[in-house]
Amino acid sequence: MTEETRRIPPVALVTGADSGIGRAVAVKLGQQGMDVGVTWHRDREGGEATVREVRASGRRAVSARLDLSDLPAAADVVDVLAETLGRVDVLVNCAGTGTASRFLDLDLATVRQVVDVDLVGPLLLSQRAARRMIDRGEGGRIVNITSVHEHQPRVGAAPYCAAKGGLGLLTQVMALELAEYGITVNAVAPGEIATPMTGQEDVEVAGVDRPGIPLGRPGDAREVASVVAFLAGPEASYTTGASWVVDGGMLRMGPQAGSHLSSDDWRRP
Repeated sequence: MTEETRRIPPVALVTGADSGIGRAVAVKLGQQGMDVGVTWHRDREGGEATVREVRASGRRAVSARLDLSDLPAAADVVDVLAETLGRVDVLVNCAGTGTASRFLDLDLATVRQVVDVDLVGPLLLSQRAARRMIDRGEGGRIVNITSVHEHQPRVGAAPYCAAKGGLGLLTQVMALELAEYGITVNAVAPGEIATPMTGQEDVEVAGVDRPGIPLGRPGDAREVASVVAFLAGPEASYTTGASWVVDGGMLRMGPQAGSHLSSDDWRRP
């Protein structure tokens, strides 16, 4: 690595950064000294708000629209943002979607949309980013945001669980194949996090009672972002192929029980 390269701030691309976990990740990486490219789907103002927060840390930031149902063209966003910011060192695949439909009621269009957004899209984006990292020859970091449902199922979420489970195994294959280039690949698997996706935007999590979660509350998006920031940083240089669960202990209960129990009776034999 040349002295000139050392002086250039690393660049992170964070998808789905207009709100929730994606925004928290983008802001945290900016605070950690990275320039950040963010994507948004429908909420342009949300994406621009994230850009402003990153810039408040003294870092460069730009935004671009990303529609992962428009594949393979959507993957061009990696090249657009990387060209604008000069490089890409970190990719965080955070954009996602889900369903609340029984298995027998699913239609093919819905299944394809969820799988494209949650699995195929991250695959194609990661290919674009990894090729750029390899060409530059300095390694890199890829972090895939999965879910506790990478590991355990949930009623009404068949396509989501299938896609997140697939993304978890894709993460492991990518870790094996990209290791020789100095690129680490890890998954972060959140439980119930207070975000717009769970109907809890700007909620003070300490005041929300979740008896079925051992820590007794939902998570804050910034708690997920801190784990992503570690995996994206220099101290995680020997960490690859793992799924980092951030769920307040929910998986120990089973993710469906964790969010549906209404009392603390389970805490005593």
